[in-house]
Amino acid sequence: MREFPRHDRVTRTVFWSSPEPRVAILASSYYTTPDSLDLVAYGTRMSRSDTADIVYLRRSGDNGRTWTDAGEWQTCEKTPAGMRRVHPRGGYVDPGTGRYLNVWTEGVLPTDSPLEGLRNWTLWYSVSDDGGRTERFREPIIHEGPGYDAQHPLPDVTVGKSCFMMGDLGQRPLMRSDGTILIPVQAGHVDANGDYSSPGGGYTYTDCLLLMGRWQTDGRLAWRCSTRVMGDPARSTRGMIEPTLAELEGGRLLMVMRGSNDKHPEWPGWRWRALSGDGGETWSQPEPWTYADGGSFFSPSSCSQLVPWKDGRIFWLGNIAPENPCGNSPRYPFIIGEVDLRSGNLRRETVRRIDDCAVDESPHLTLSNFYAREDRVTGELLLHMTRLFAKDFRKDNTVDWTADAQLYRIGV
Repeated sequence: MREFPRHDRVTRTVFWSSPEPRVAILASSYYTTPDSLDLVAYGTRMSRSDTADIVYLRRSGDNGRTWTDAGEWQTCEKTPAGMRRVHPRGGYVDPGTGRYLNVWTEGVLPTDSPLEGLRNWTLWYSVSDDGGRTERFREPIIHEGPGYDAQHPLPDVTVGKSCFMMGDLGQRPLMRSDGTILIPVQAGHVDANGDYSSPGGGYTYTDCLLLMGRWQTDGRLAWRCSTRVMGDPARSTRGMIEPTLAELEGGRLLMVMRGSNDKHPEWPGWRWRALSGDGGETWSQPEPWTYADGGSFFSPSSCSQLVPWKDGRIFWLGNIAPENPCGNSPRYPFIIGEVDLRSGNLRRETVRRIDDCAVDESPHLTLSNFYAREDRVTGELLLHMTRLFAKDFRKDNTVDWTADAQLYRIGV
């Protein structure tokens, strides 16, 4: 029996169907203005890990009741230096200006291996005054000040040696009280020579940090970054990964991160957190995230999302494992819970299961790689999530990627 009760106000429907066998669609949708019902939806076609084959886009003017036909955003291009890959990371309406901000991870991979991104990923952004229909401009995110350019965009990030990126859709921007836009990102951990380094021996190794963007008179953003949040390779073999952000009582910022016990399954697999009392400029040393009552919980290496709600609550969505996980697995059950606004920890009594692995489904089921937002009409929390690998591996031992993008409606 699972530890947590099932949420009693959840419905699930297919939002975007897989176009063909062995292909998954991962979807998300975003409001494009501060107060209208205009939406843009992204459907990412995937047939291998950490790769967007192509991204489809469609629009709605009636809060998702009807949609336009899908256009395409090409996400791969052969170049003399290798394959240029793009990973869209969603849209964001800045509440101060009403502008629509689009952000994506981009890089050239010499042999088209996803792991080459640890030395080549950078972030780009675009700004729109009309809900993303046209762009004022698009450009790479580069730290302000002398010595920084497209090849050396951030401190300790040099293309070809290290990277910075948004790993998943839960890394949502947040506006600081002074109008500064905060984007939680991850960056390749580097050695004394500035080269990507993996001291934990896991699949990858990254640090976390914030990008801080201030609007300029020409409508661009001037960027700089916070100090890094660095894990201990003796406690997390992959460092700190895929940070998500929210503001607590008193203006403190909470960053919740993915860690890993990859290659060391005897270590406890935890979720991690760090706090900032100065608007995200500097951060506490990361520590295991716990319940507000002091109890600990296990969590696999998977993405998660903090969702600040209009009534002041903060929801957390992600995976809590009933026993110690092994690296990424199991990525179920999928849960929702409320954050204690004073301590920044998870309130155990509020945790509910949204979805789980059924008795006839594969233990490889993945309930992750999701995005959640508010529905402005119904007040529900909408969850976009694809139930990957629900069927067992194929007889030839290859993975069956066939999966539709689901839409969950959650009463909160």
